[in-house]
Amino acid sequence: MNISQIRHFLELAESLNFTSAARASGVTQPTLTRSIQRLEEQLGGRLLYRDGKDTRLTALGMAVRDEFEAILRSEERIHGIARDSRDGHLDKLSIGIVSSIAPIRFARFIRRVLEQLPMAEVVMHPISRSSGIELVLAGTLDGCIIGEMPERNDKLDAIPLFAERLLLGCGAEHRFAQMDIVPPHELANETYIDRLNCEFRERVTKFLEAKGSLPAARLRSEREDWLQEVVASGGGICMLPEHSRIAVNMLVRPVEGLELSREVSFVSVSGSGNSKVLQDFRRMLAREDWDRE
Repeated sequence: MNISQIRHFLELAESLNFTSAARASGVTQPTLTRSIQRLEEQLGGRLLYRDGKDTRLTALGMAVRDEFEAILRSEERIHGIARDSRDGHLDKLSIGIVSSIAPIRFARFIRRVLEQLPMAEVVMHPISRSSGIELVLAGTLDGCIIGEMPERNDKLDAIPLFAERLLLGCGAEHRFAQMDIVPPHELANETYIDRLNCEFRERVTKFLEAKGSLPAARLRSEREDWLQEVVASGGGICMLPEHSRIAVNMLVRPVEGLELSREVSFVSVSGSGNSKVLQDFRRMLAREDWDRE
């Protein structure tokens, strides 16, 4: 089995026409037919049904199609890696960021990364906390920025960046905007905007239930931008980490007796086998003054 055979099969699987597939592959129809026949012999089964002018994939053909497409994608990536290495292209740094962490504390740092690591191409991916750790361990991501570390894992190395309190968010015209600190009982009849990606959801619910002041959730979403704009416009209140505010007209206030905070960290695989660009990125993270606004 070789790449040419795989390409021939995929062209045929796409068009289900030997003449069209041969033309797209740049070979004669007999050559394409022999290539498919050899592939079927090597796999020990038919890949296509041929009934006069009717051609369709067999169960085996359908089963191997996705695998063959993955092989071609891998081949293209390998050629891309080799080409980038040969031509001196940028080193890619894939970083995952959970949606509950806003860019306000990171924009200045990322600007410095782009200035000081001129050979780095930073790709930022949205993740959940659990999926981010899995993707780092699998090698899909170089690292991730998360709000709370899950269980301890000796394969991972975490750099603490900064801590932030959980606060109440409200619009500038909301009555809570006039308070320095909000008593829990005041929340009972408010319209609550539920941030589904919030790490504190269960603990906030327990706190407010114990106070007899749990408001009804009228809007729920994972989209931070949508929810915060609704809150800023006066559509309700929400709970969020103090540096996660992205809506310009939203204010934050502490809730009396609610003492919750998180430590934002950068997590990557431990050890000395990390790429140079990741090592440089980690050093910059460790040196950054995260308390400076």
